[in-house]
Amino acid sequence: MRDAGLLTLTQWLSPAYPVGAFAWSHGLERAIARGDVTGRDDLADWLSAVLAQGAGRTDAILLCEAYRAQDVSAIADLAAALAPSRERRMETLQQGAAFAATTRAVWGLDLPDMAFPVAVGRAAALAGLPLPPVLQVWLQAFLSNLVQAAQRLMPLGQTEGQRILAGLAPAILSVAAAAEAATLDDIGSATFAVDTASMQHETQQPRIFRS
Repeated sequence: MRDAGLLTLTQWLSPAYPVGAFAWSHGLERAIARGDVTGRDDLADWLSAVLAQGAGRTDAILLCEAYRAQDVSAIADLAAALAPSRERRMETLQQGAAFAATTRAVWGLDLPDMAFPVAVGRAAALAGLPLPPVLQVWLQAFLSNLVQAAQRLMPLGQTEGQRILAGLAPAILSVAAAAEAATLDDIGSATFAVDTASMQHETQQPRIFRS
């Protein structure tokens, strides 16, 4: 990856990019409230499951398919349909729309509003960024946002949070490599606790996150 491309990728997936990722916990707020996640080890296990068996893997495949497709409309529709709850659907669609709006304005790409991983995959293809690092940084940014959410919800220091994220690096590389070789037919998830947490979060009070 050339220097300019690397800077573009890290800018797109930086916490400073205005997609509002800080407002979404992907059901983690509910999981902590109901006692599923109580400490560092629980959080690491939770994130590992989300990465390898849940939205991490699914979104990585969707990103790859969007990167390779000439027309992403069907992939975008599938991505929205795969969301297991109203809040998770809002999470991917609203972040995707925000990403697309900023990326259109700054880079002038032909990028309609659509689910977040599909928008990133399409943008990466239009910008000529290589797929492997896009996948890897996408997954790391996704997990990093959840670690930051956990730090606002439970006693978890910044150093411990970074230890968890660093420990997930091999799994990130593995999921990214597998997603690159996968197709839409390979999409499937088995994270029932994550999905029910997202469903239950819709009525949770009090709360600080939108999902």
